[in-house]
Amino acid sequence: MELDAADIESFERDGVVCLRGRFDSHWLESLAIGVEKNFQNPGPWHTVYTSEGNPGGFYDDYCNWSRITEYKDFIVDSPAAEIAAKLMRSKAARIYHEHVLVKEPGTKEATPWHHDLPYYGVDGDQLCSIWLPLDPVPESACPTFVNGSHANGKMYYPRLFLTSKDYGEGIDGFETLPDIEANRDELDIVSWELEPGDCIVFHMRTLHGAPPTSGLKSRRRAFSTRWIGDDARFAERAWTTSPPYPEVQLNHGDAMEHDSFPVMWQAG
Repeated sequence: MELDAADIESFERDGVVCLRGRFDSHWLESLAIGVEKNFQNPGPWHTVYTSEGNPGGFYDDYCNWSRITEYKDFIVDSPAAEIAAKLMRSKAARIYHEHVLVKEPGTKEATPWHHDLPYYGVDGDQLCSIWLPLDPVPESACPTFVNGSHANGKMYYPRLFLTSKDYGEGIDGFETLPDIEANRDELDIVSWELEPGDCIVFHMRTLHGAPPTSGLKSRRRAFSTRWIGDDARFAERAWTTSPPYPEVQLNHGDAMEHDSFPVMWQAG
């Protein structure tokens, strides 16, 4: 799995890069089977964000890869781990978790602006997510990213997707996310039209959100994998992390060496 130097440089500079045609139909078809299994039998962290009676449907689930064969096969054998490691310039890539997000056609709920790292019990710089759509995604329904926001040195409170309210207040090192929508003209905001096989890779500190799918006639299914590299360290937060990982008993600052985060690719 070769990556262009320009893609690696874009990821480092912008905190996000779109890669074209990196996953073949085998992986997309397999993951689609896994998604159906997942939502026929949701896991304990399954959430529905669309209120009963509203059109469409926005729902997600995560941390199911150990019980859904298609997810496990992808995480272990697909090019994803190698892509993540090479973009992070890491000698290895550990899986942090997988996250499946589905927006049915006609969904009015937007995904609020946020960055992922404050939700997680991990810190570092070699950290990324691969957002892989299983359906064609017009630019109007694609997640949007603020170029360069991963490098602004700020950490924003995680926000509840159901209410867009901050998890906390008065916590050293965190602040409330400013109003991105009110300042769009001053920011370098990017999105893409995507075909199956394309993916978006973004840093866990990159600010992003996603629009509703009110104008779509098909589902928008996305399989996200979260990856951590050599410099990742366990982080204690002032709130319950997402995922919570109650079985992980590490100290703040410890290397992420735990059975919950196995190495999926390592440089030879």
